[in-house]
Amino acid sequence: MSSNLPTIAKELSWLSFNERVLQEAADASVPEIQRLRYLGIYSNNMDEFFRVRVADVRRLATYSKGEAKQQFNELLEEIQQKVEHLHDEFENVYLAVLRSLAKRKIYLIDEKQLDASQAAYVDSYFKNKLFPVLSPFLLEDQLSLPPLDDGQIYFAIKLVLDDDTSRYGIVQIPTDRMNRFVEIPQRQGKNQKGSHVFIVQDNIIRHCLSDVFMGIFPVKKAEAFTFKITRDAELELDDGISQSLLDKVTKSLQKRKKADAVRFVYDETMPDDLLDALKRKLGVGHYDSLMPSGRYHNSKDFMDFPSVGPQYLQYRPLPRVEAKYKRDCSIFCAIRDKDIAIYYPYHSFSLIVNFLKTAAVDPKVQSISICLYRVAKQSQIVDALINAVRNGKTVTAVVELQARFDEQNNIEWAQRLTEAGVQVIFGVPGLKVHAKAILVTRLEKNTLRYYTHVGTGNFNEKTANLYTDISLLTYNQEIGKDMENLFRFLGRNYLRMEYQHLCVSPHSNRSNLVSMIEQETRNAKKGKRAEIIFKCNNLVDNEVIEKLYEASQAGVKVRLIIRGMCGLIPGLKMVSENIEGISIVDRYLEHPRIYIFHNNGEPRYFISSADLMTRNLDYRVEISCPVYDKDAQKLIRTIIETQWKDNVKARVLNAGMTNERSKRGKRKLRSQEVLHDKLEKL
Repeated sequence: MSSNLPTIAKELSWLSFNERVLQEAADASVPEIQRLRYLGIYSNNMDEFFRVRVADVRRLATYSKGEAKQQFNELLEEIQQKVEHLHDEFENVYLAVLRSLAKRKIYLIDEKQLDASQAAYVDSYFKNKLFPVLSPFLLEDQLSLPPLDDGQIYFAIKLVLDDDTSRYGIVQIPTDRMNRFVEIPQRQGKNQKGSHVFIVQDNIIRHCLSDVFMGIFPVKKAEAFTFKITRDAELELDDGISQSLLDKVTKSLQKRKKADAVRFVYDETMPDDLLDALKRKLGVGHYDSLMPSGRYHNSKDFMDFPSVGPQYLQYRPLPRVEAKYKRDCSIFCAIRDKDIAIYYPYHSFSLIVNFLKTAAVDPKVQSISICLYRVAKQSQIVDALINAVRNGKTVTAVVELQARFDEQNNIEWAQRLTEAGVQVIFGVPGLKVHAKAILVTRLEKNTLRYYTHVGTGNFNEKTANLYTDISLLTYNQEIGKDMENLFRFLGRNYLRMEYQHLCVSPHSNRSNLVSMIEQETRNAKKGKRAEIIFKCNNLVDNEVIEKLYEASQAGVKVRLIIRGMCGLIPGLKMVSENIEGISIVDRYLEHPRIYIFHNNGEPRYFISSADLMTRNLDYRVEISCPVYDKDAQKLIRTIIETQWKDNVKARVLNAGMTNERSKRGKRKLRSQEVLHDKLEKL
């Protein structure tokens, strides 16, 4: 892309997205416990941001030279400034949420607020539950520091002994073993009836801090200061052909635990001598992000804050909408009748589970092939695949071992599937398999017929209740043949397959996408109506941005609904005047990828697993699938048009990344709620 075309650095755009999450936590109209959980989502997002995106920039800054090195260093400084600003906003929102919860008689207190009966309860809890799992170690010059786990929280402890000498120690707060929030007895008093009082493990340990080193030192005074480190999450896989990918990923996961620290967050009240000792031991370097912070870290734990109090303190689940398909016959009969489009979580994911369960038992089914990127810990999908093997089916599962942060989980699933007799394929060297695909072959009247699933989301029962996604089940035999070719490629990646309908990364997704943008541009130049609608998680690919700018300058109307990173800047004079963009953050995580082209009055609809990022178009196996069924197209159009009118949760994408609310329409419209009613009427 031409260097003079304006774009926003994807890291800064990502921080703008996380600011939108923080806005939800700040919104007083959001139920109180849900606001607390948004703070957890924000914090969890920020951890991943440092582990992945900041780590990437840090590596580039380390190994670049000249002007490029300076640019990366400047970007790191911009990131640091924005993170510090967001941290201040986070602290303000956190205090506001605590005040709001207190009005509902839900209290989160510290060790100094305990009354006598609560203190006795906390002492007992520490003795029986916490103390047995604590493993403190000394911070001494002659002792090497054991590896500290990424993302876990620790206390740096300063002990003043009876002889007035100081010793330093470290202890991990065991939030990985038990819930961080401990409910304790309510205070005595007439106004406390029905209240819920919580204290975090950190403050229980603070209350009993001297006991942590009981019998080791004569302690006069003990102080604890929280800190945590965030490590580079990049997997380093060598190129040795003698080592299996499974072994490579396993060993690389072990290395990740000792990877370089990219962020060091610490209690700003920590004494300088203790802080200096920690920094020396951790080897914090020039490019590491030093983040002085408050007393508490790992606010991501708020995602698991207990459900207490009245139901209205949380989002009430919306009732399911009945998916439209033929119900007086088997699922295979229904798919033969017409394509079935499902929109989670409004429709139930159980239809996909039942599709596989039925295929596992149906005597006519010959084979099942599936791509697994992320699955639930208790996966009915995996259970159905194993049952299919028991029933004599040929089952092939492409398991992506490099699904970031799910690597260990997928290794375990791969081993279980292999032991059950499933043919497990570990993807394509150098390419992550991110496609959301199932192919079932069925013998009907002595002819092998294809039943195909293509979707935008993972085969995960848990996230199907939290993310919006689209699945398409089709009997289109040409699409089925394309899908068979895809699985042949995944099994024999030296083959170069041809696809008639599917657009497949890295082979044809980019070229087809660019070709369709260019066609809209040509139509606009001829004076014809031209329009492009993209809905996805991220839009940062340089070539796609350049082509959209060219389309806008030719008169193509472009509408973008981008949840996360957007490097393109809408509304710039002479560049992107015909482009508008919004982002929606609400109760459900917006996850579908939808691409629509006006195509001179004969619109082309696609659902896709691929975001508009270079990695998805060039370095992953992704599928974009055309949607031909008129009812499925109507569903997609309803989703897009309703979201475009959102003026409650939609924020405008602009050059300043101001995250202002969209002001379309005079009446309030919250798309995720309105869609429920609209889907019932389709």
